[in-house]
Amino acid sequence: MDNKILVGGLVVAIIIAILAPFLASSNPDGLESTAEKVINEEALHKNLQALGLEEEGTVAPSPMPDYSIEGMGKVGEVIAMIVGTLIMVALAYGVAIVLKKPSSN
Repeated sequence: MDNKILVGGLVVAIIIAILAPFLASSNPDGLESTAEKVINEEALHKNLQALGLEEEGTVAPSPMPDYSIEGMGKVGEVIAMIVGTLIMVALAYGVAIVLKKPSSN
């Protein structure tokens, strides 16, 4: 694997992670907006409480829910995005190493 491509991709991903909290809309859109219109909010919360969950779609408590770190504002969102990006790059790199053909260099 060409390390220049890996480093270049990582730099672009980190730049996007830093800018994303400032560019993303605070209004829900797409699936989240549709779910709010379709799902009965009161029934949803009762079902979540019965399951011991804080929000829909969770199976276990998240260390950084909604792509943020509680109480840190935009800085927490940037840190959460960078940490998430680094974890995903590390996982992808690990999978690539495992799946790499033995004969390729």
